Amino acid sequence: MATPTQPSRLRAWLLEGLTDQMKHRAGPRPEESGEAGPSAPDDHGRPWWRVMCLTGLDYFSTLGYQPGIAALAAGLLSPLATIVLVILTLFGALPVYRRVAEESPHGEGSIAMLERLLSFWKGKLFVLTLLGFAATDFLITITLSAADATAHMVENPHLTSTLNGHQVLITLILIALLGGVFLKGFSEAIGVAVALVFSYLALNVVVIGVGLWQVVSEPQLIGDWKDALITEHGNVFMMIAIALVVFPKLALGLSGFETGVAVMPHVQGSPDDSDEKPAGRIRGTKKLLTTAAVIMSVFLITSSFVTTLLIPPAAFQPGGEANGRALAYLAHEYLGSAFGTVYDVSTILILWFAGSSAMAGLLNLMPRYLPRYGMAPHWARALRPMVIVFTLIAFLVTWLFDADVDAQGGAYATGVLVLITSAAVAVTIAARRAGERGWAIGFGVISAVFVYTTAVNVAERPDGVKIGACFIAGIMALSLLSRLARVFELRVTHVEFDDMAQRFIRDTANRTIRFIANEPDSRDLEEYRQKKQQIRADNDIPSEDDVMFVEVTVLDASEFESGMRVRGEVLHDRYRVLTLESSSIPNALAALLLRVRDETGQRPHIYFEWTEGNPMANFFRFFLFGQGEVAPVTREVIREAEPDRSRRPHVHAG
Repeated sequence: MATPTQPSRLRAWLLEGLTDQMKHRAGPRPEESGEAGPSAPDDHGRPWWRVMCLTGLDYFSTLGYQPGIAALAAGLLSPLATIVLVILTLFGALPVYRRVAEESPHGEGSIAMLERLLSFWKGKLFVLTLLGFAATDFLITITLSAADATAHMVENPHLTSTLNGHQVLITLILIALLGGVFLKGFSEAIGVAVALVFSYLALNVVVIGVGLWQVVSEPQLIGDWKDALITEHGNVFMMIAIALVVFPKLALGLSGFETGVAVMPHVQGSPDDSDEKPAGRIRGTKKLLTTAAVIMSVFLITSSFVTTLLIPPAAFQPGGEANGRALAYLAHEYLGSAFGTVYDVSTILILWFAGSSAMAGLLNLMPRYLPRYGMAPHWARALRPMVIVFTLIAFLVTWLFDADVDAQGGAYATGVLVLITSAAVAVTIAARRAGERGWAIGFGVISAVFVYTTAVNVAERPDGVKIGACFIAGIMALSLLSRLARVFELRVTHVEFDDMAQRFIRDTANRTIRFIANEPDSRDLEEYRQKKQQIRADNDIPSEDDVMFVEVTVLDASEFESGMRVRGEVLHDRYRVLTLESSSIPNALAALLLRVRDETGQRPHIYFEWTEGNPMANFFRFFLFGQGEVAPVTREVIREAEPDRSRRPHVHAG
């Protein structure tokens, strides 16, 4: 008896929380209710500075590899290129995401803002494309951070001889441990994040402070750097021009803004906050974004300056001691092996745990869209199965990139820049629609800068967009297969009747309930008279039996799940008509029949005309546009929704 129960226990553990979510499918969508999906926060939230540490796991941890990447990309111009990046951060990305926080205060981010601007399939395909780049951003955050944590372990003088050559295995173990944390639960993440971020930033203050003191103590370092710059680039104007050209390669320093918005539901609001207008939460998130950007800007500039002046250029190259760990190199070089090891441990921990903010972003983002689009199975709403899926994908990415930090930088930067660019475009459109001409122009300029930055990054490192395209293609393919697999699923979340419709149902509850499916045309007297006469003749309905017409208007056929309101009206003083609005005619009719059965205890009848045309063409009309082969599809939806044949409503076609 023990063997059969084991799978059900495993299944229950994997799908824990899914049942509660399915019970509330009839309520508001997550983005409307303020829920953050599988990782919804507690009702009270946390102070903004504590939540800042959660997003700071991703943002601040880039100090582990950003100075080295900047040195490889810009060489001696690294400090100047970093200053350009900081200007774009403070006067570009920061204003954009402060506006995003106002427009999407429940953590939906810029993707939801753009989704509202587009409808039908073009909107869904656009969102899926952005989700592909978001997946690139978050998944590469997990794998790149774990790979850099491994680099800090392997390059530590005490561990090099033992760990060298095992980078891929160590990285896989770190990713597996991260997945294990999420499988067990993630409720204490913010407390852990606060400890890691504060200790890591404090150690960086010491390392950078010692580095600046070293530069001040040896004035010839600055002189040698200036001479080398003039020799290599000629004059100041040329240096600035080149810095403007190369700064897109430093785009990893912009990571963290999308995560900062994604964690908004965790921010503590004011007592007078409402779900529609959580002003306190918005203020807290703006403080979070601003404080994080200012702190990171200071660290970016100072770390780039000291590492460029104090570390030999050869050490930044692949295989060099400072590659992917420039500040750790300075910690060992100027503060000794003991302090360097403490710094390595802190860096390894925050880099490893940085993947947690990315994993939380994925778990917040993907279940918000894909199941609602019908483009993922029901279990995609549950946390643990998605953790396993994302962990396995991270394994694959790590294996493909051989746990190489530099090789993943292009894909990471592309994902970050595409999301920031989409956010800039979204707030530009929002400002224009709100009639804010000045803000619209300002955000438009910022959008143009980010479009340029993204284009340069893609041209310089096309592997990033190729990897993003692979994620997009994978999401598109799996989404299409899932939608096909769920095509006959009853996807009306709830049915509501207005007073007139309820009266119609009550009046027929004690006799045979007969509906006629009618495609509304002119809705004149002759249309209903002829339809009723034809259906009676085709199906031998007794003349004394009463009938009601049912008409469905397709709104957005690309929507998968939606509620439905049934309205009753009497046309031409004689014909009772129930009108519905839905994304699919067969699903709407099936949901109506099942609800009437439950309300009255009777199995209603519905009558159709056979649809003319090729059956396959009609099927694809149903798949894409919500109409087509209505009679057999309605019957199939009912069959899947009600396994007991004796309780299924009757479907007739003649």
